[in-house]
Amino acid sequence: MNPAEMVGPQALPELRAKVERILAESARQGATACEVSVSIEQGLSTTVRQGEVETVEFNRDQGFGITLYLGQRKGSASTSATGEEAIRETVAAALAIARHASEDDCAGLPDAGLMPDELPELDLFHPWAIAPEQAIERALECEAAAFAADPRIRNADGTSLNSHQGCRVYGNSHGFVGGYASTRHSLSCVMIAEGEGQMQRDYWYDVNRIGEALADPQTIGRQAAERAARRLGARPVPTCEVPVLFSAELATGLFGHFIAAITGGNLYRHASFLEGALGEQLFPEWLSLDERPHIPRALGSAAFDADGLPTRAKHFVEQGRLASYALGTYSGRKLGMPSTANAGGVHNLFVTHGDEDQAALIRRMGRGLLLTELMGQGLNLVTGDYSRGAGGFWVENGEIQYPVQEVTIAGNLRDMFRRIVAVGNDLEHRSNICTGSVLVERMTLAGS
Repeated sequence: MNPAEMVGPQALPELRAKVERILAESARQGATACEVSVSIEQGLSTTVRQGEVETVEFNRDQGFGITLYLGQRKGSASTSATGEEAIRETVAAALAIARHASEDDCAGLPDAGLMPDELPELDLFHPWAIAPEQAIERALECEAAAFAADPRIRNADGTSLNSHQGCRVYGNSHGFVGGYASTRHSLSCVMIAEGEGQMQRDYWYDVNRIGEALADPQTIGRQAAERAARRLGARPVPTCEVPVLFSAELATGLFGHFIAAITGGNLYRHASFLEGALGEQLFPEWLSLDERPHIPRALGSAAFDADGLPTRAKHFVEQGRLASYALGTYSGRKLGMPSTANAGGVHNLFVTHGDEDQAALIRRMGRGLLLTELMGQGLNLVTGDYSRGAGGFWVENGEIQYPVQEVTIAGNLRDMFRRIVAVGNDLEHRSNICTGSVLVERMTLAGS
């Protein structure tokens, strides 16, 4: 097979050569600086429902994006075609945009001296030799296990298996060219339970760089069924102010809001409630949040950021204090600060946790809400005000009493962060943010 047609490490030399050709063409056409990202991806996706195959899809995509500079003027263009004529035309289009753009003192590549000399091997590429027939069989097996788990499971809303592999190379006119191949595989199941005059829907899933390391289909199916069935009989609760325990899979979103608030783009646009908060005590002293970008096979690992800068381990929160913003080159210049190598996002965040599991945190909470579902986008990042539709389970005397629905939880993120009482050891590993369940001392719960 032609290396250009392969999606894996074999494709890297050809993609690197393509990046170098694009950089050379940009210089030939008059760009003063240039950066290029070239990628090729392919994947298999299959979905079944009620014992029948709904979709089987195979996709393959490739293309490149180019950003070039004429002094302090910037132009960007992209295409899915990668032939020589497409390269020339795309470079010309980016140059035309740059000629009409306004000058921006913060535009441009990172300093040449910041480019990495070596890149760590992160072992991100694990292709899964699974045929469409095998993918369908696993998905059907998962759904069958869900139907068998509880007689109240009467319907299915789709069980999907996805396998993806790709290759990406980034380079710029400082001479840096870096690339990697990666894989991502997942199996998810969504089921519907009927009983007590209600229909309730819930799900479960797993995701991994290694397909064979996914949880087995029966386990995922049973978990989806059990989660759906236990929600039957849900009802609202009276308006009150009580502790709220965010389940681990929802707690990742809580810290995701924090990362959004310390991201450079929101800070320099004055669109974050944490603008100017560097060094402030935001969380309890026992809580830290650090980034570990070089963990082999982890979902969020990366050797370099979207600017080509080498990633590094660091604290965003240290002993409760905001220790660092999350900045790329451009946002750092806008704020008068150096890049933290977070252009394009953060990589493998870990939150300090204790020794208690979720059941122990429920006992510690005593009375309140175990939160297992959030709805809507009720977050004002400028003020930190937080209000979202919610569902879960009501807790009395440290024990779950009944499922809850049609309620709203509300607070302010500054207060919520400060009122975190504990983080459990039931760590969520399927996300870029690794945290356990999070117990917040007090929130407003609006119900019936």
